[in-house]
Amino acid sequence: MIAVIKTGGKQYLVSPGDKIKVEKLEAEEGSEVLFSEVLLCDQDGKSQIGAPLVKGASVTAKVTKNGKGKKLVIFKYKPKKRYKRKIGHRQTFTEVEILEIKN
Repeated sequence: MIAVIKTGGKQYLVSPGDKIKVEKLEAEEGSEVLFSEVLLCDQDGKSQIGAPLVKGASVTAKVTKNGKGKKLVIFKYKPKKRYKRKIGHRQTFTEVEILEIKN
């Protein structure tokens, strides 16, 4: 069974047992999260495509970790103008493990 869920402005293809990193969620480690925005659900070759969402479908996941990603270095430079700017950024994320897909 697979499903396509939408969270944090992105779409993810998931199945039970998958671990995915999504945009930061306001949930503590060990708690369960319910994703109700399911765009597609497939079970045993029978697909349900939402318009825009599949009615009554949901995905249950368990929060395993909250953290920050790798550091990105943003460097701006303009030649002959003595302009240099260096900025660092670490994006926050929440790692979740997919437990169940309800259709």
